[in-house]
Amino acid sequence: MDEDFSFLQPMDLITKDVCELRQMVKEKKKNLNGDRDKENDVDRGHEIEHGRVKEKERLDREKERERDKERVENEKEPEKQHESHPDKEMLTVQEEKVNSKPEENGVLQGEKGPEPMDIATTSASESFEIPNSDVTILEGHTSECNHACRFVHVHGVQQVLFWHLGGSGDSTARIWTIADGTSKGGAQNGPLNVLVLKHVKGRTNEKSKDVTTLDWNVSSGEGTLLATGSYDGQARIWSTNGDLKCTLSKHKGPIFSLKWNKKGDYLLTGSCDKTAIVWDVKTEEWKQQFEFHSGPTLDVDWRNNVSFATSSTDNMIYVCKIGENRPIKTFAGHQSCQICGLLYFKFNLSGMPNSKMGEVNCVKWDPTGSLLASCSDDVTAKIWNMKQDKYVHDLREHSKEIYTIRWSPTGSGTNNPNQQLILASASFDSTVKLWDVELGKLLYSLNGHREPVYSLAFSPTGEYLASGSLDKSMHIWSLKEGKIVKTYTGNGGIFEVCWNKEGDKIAACFANHTVCVLDFRM
Repeated sequence: MDEDFSFLQPMDLITKDVCELRQMVKEKKKNLNGDRDKENDVDRGHEIEHGRVKEKERLDREKERERDKERVENEKEPEKQHESHPDKEMLTVQEEKVNSKPEENGVLQGEKGPEPMDIATTSASESFEIPNSDVTILEGHTSECNHACRFVHVHGVQQVLFWHLGGSGDSTARIWTIADGTSKGGAQNGPLNVLVLKHVKGRTNEKSKDVTTLDWNVSSGEGTLLATGSYDGQARIWSTNGDLKCTLSKHKGPIFSLKWNKKGDYLLTGSCDKTAIVWDVKTEEWKQQFEFHSGPTLDVDWRNNVSFATSSTDNMIYVCKIGENRPIKTFAGHQSCQICGLLYFKFNLSGMPNSKMGEVNCVKWDPTGSLLASCSDDVTAKIWNMKQDKYVHDLREHSKEIYTIRWSPTGSGTNNPNQQLILASASFDSTVKLWDVELGKLLYSLNGHREPVYSLAFSPTGEYLASGSLDKSMHIWSLKEGKIVKTYTGNGGIFEVCWNKEGDKIAACFANHTVCVLDFRM
């Protein structure tokens, strides 16, 4: 199992299907056995890979041309109908509100949700495109950038963005200093505005050092310490000036998730080794290891300073507490699915039936720690509370795997108490859905993307939602209007988006080695 996993790159695991992964492992094993003929094998492998890339690019171009053609036809059709039936204009407008197609940028109404706003078509959304003058491009990584970027303030003055790499050949994390005020536009890759956090020294197996996850300690409202997790199973803690303070070693597999508690004295890690560990940062030692899951731990999230939730490929969710030897709550409700799981084939490439898996990809507590949301490859999201074993709401409007979820920073107990608490979910079906968590009903289905949506982020006021997709686009949605108000298209798939705390800048992490920082103003 470990050998199969070592043959694959992080981006391969996310973007390739099981057949491609199996073929890659098979070819790499064959090349390894033919070590005596290494040079010829390498050249042949490069040719094959180059051919695959070229073929994929060709297919992507053809697909994009077909989509462009379809969009043009869709835009022309209403004009023709209007010209032929001017007396039916009002009826056509009403029909468009109800029967809008998913591929149009805008909103599709839930059957029991509020009346949607007017659809924003692709041509109309061009006027919402964020200009290049409002974009700062951060460059420097030498391999694909996977998913993580964060804004944080240091010393009350500097605004710093952190992002990390998840591909081979780099094994670094970087901290960029972002100037206050509006962007000057263009690329920023000089040595004066970036700290490079190297996770490997000398000539070693660099792939095992690749960064997989990160989190800032913001217990005082500012960034004080940075934690990173990597493929070697180690967590590392860094100072804001880029110095490595300590390395935490106990996991026996890659770390997939990592979170500081609000107080900032404990760090929580979840790993492929099926466990979660709480670390005492002051002593730099592990405090407790939780070994409840039967599959890799995919996500962790603190409820308060001493209790947290974990999720896994085993379909289960456990709520744990420091000092307790058993879970204080067990949530079982996500089902095994017949579709190929997101992470299942990371750990099992032997061809076992995929009907065994329905992994829970993400768990998130609401702002007050009262409700827990989860999403899974079983195509559902669920809402739980600590007072009952069964889910409170079962949210079933997506048609493909749900990759991530986010709570709005609104509702009772938040800085925006007069606004409704909302849950957002992002799926491989290319949609983002907004949910009324009291009623468990769909509010809006946001249908502006054309490829899987990997990332969501609410603005600090809860008025806007940013979404990032493999279609290379980031959309900013108005929750009041339920439509796109700003959009930006880059040169690679987007795996993470985040806001700064003022709500006037957004960062998007692209697969082409770059992060874009965008000015946001309405």
